[in-house]
Amino acid sequence: MKTLVTGSMAYDTIMVFPDRFKNHLLADQLHILNVCFLAPEMRREFGGTAGNIAYNLKLLGEDPLLMATVGEDIQPYLYRLERLHISATHLKRIPGQFTAQAFITTDLDDNQITAFHPGAMNHSHENHIGRELGAGLAIVGPDGKEGMLQHARECAAHGIPFLFDPGQGLPMFSREELLEMVKLGSYLAVNDYEGKLLEEKTGRKLEELARELKALVHTLGAQGSVIFADGARHEIPCVAPDALLDPTGCGDAYRAGLLYGIARGWHWPTTGRLASVMGAVKIAHRGPQNHKPSREEIAARYRKAFGASPF
Repeated sequence: MKTLVTGSMAYDTIMVFPDRFKNHLLADQLHILNVCFLAPEMRREFGGTAGNIAYNLKLLGEDPLLMATVGEDIQPYLYRLERLHISATHLKRIPGQFTAQAFITTDLDDNQITAFHPGAMNHSHENHIGRELGAGLAIVGPDGKEGMLQHARECAAHGIPFLFDPGQGLPMFSREELLEMVKLGSYLAVNDYEGKLLEEKTGRKLEELARELKALVHTLGAQGSVIFADGARHEIPCVAPDALLDPTGCGDAYRAGLLYGIARGWHWPTTGRLASVMGAVKIAHRGPQNHKPSREEIAARYRKAFGASPF
């Protein structure tokens, strides 16, 4: 079964300020804010929800269908995808636009100041999902709002079950739009904050929304995750990582594990545990795509945590 991955492709430029922002911000002068943070350490990462999920699916041995809109500066990312043997056939280059980019400055207290430029992501609706793709499963991840709504509707129209992952895009949607996405989708994934926001915006509890889905996945960081499916509540434990270096992209790694298990019709506890393993592997590395475990190493991590191999 081919898995279609829609969402953002992005460059993340990450800078480290070797001090604390609070030492340079005057509370009574914020109305005339004009500051410069000298950041001698900088790195550029390949990211974006779709890119990260496709990368993790490839680690698991999948051949994902990657769909996104990108800018004229995408060539370095294309070289990377070629080396990873991930097809760029369904990436649409938008003339005159930059690929989505995040500029993140972090201080010694792990506070972050981020500027995000959506660029080509705002044109995600120019990509269309049809039966000719041959997808048997999809994820509609954070992207341009119009594109997310369109892709959900197209998946439903063509009978492609999909996982709705609103992510940081959740605040863009109205109550009616969120309820429509739940109705159209087969699965929904939210983290702790997004879960609270979803309940607030829809006026409905997660357990109630789960009754309209095959499964609702609620991730809780270090407390693990919960999967509501088939009228049952499955508690998924957090897997202890080798190190706690960078949470960026952990949710995407987790979702790749979900998609892998869903595509194979696994029981939810097994699917959730693989997702948990993928998140633990990622958090021990800086950046969203710098972990490089083999499929055998992933199986070994699962076996160590849960006593059996999923593969």
